[in-house]
Amino acid sequence: MELTAFLFATLLAHVGFAIFVTAHAAWTDRDAGKWPFVTLAFGLAGIAAYFFYDETESGRI
Repeated sequence: MELTAFLFATLLAHVGFAIFVTAHAAWTDRDAGKWPFVTLAFGLAGIAAYFFYDETESGRI
């Protein structure tokens, strides 16, 4: 695969993931906060953080 094709496919995937996070937040009446931007930058890691990071849990390391 050419580098430009790979970068274009990665960009499309990250944009799609960010749209998914935004849509999911709207469907579930959840605040998307910074997670669409994190997902746009980091892809699947941003999606995982959106679903598993909980700001209400204080005191956890």
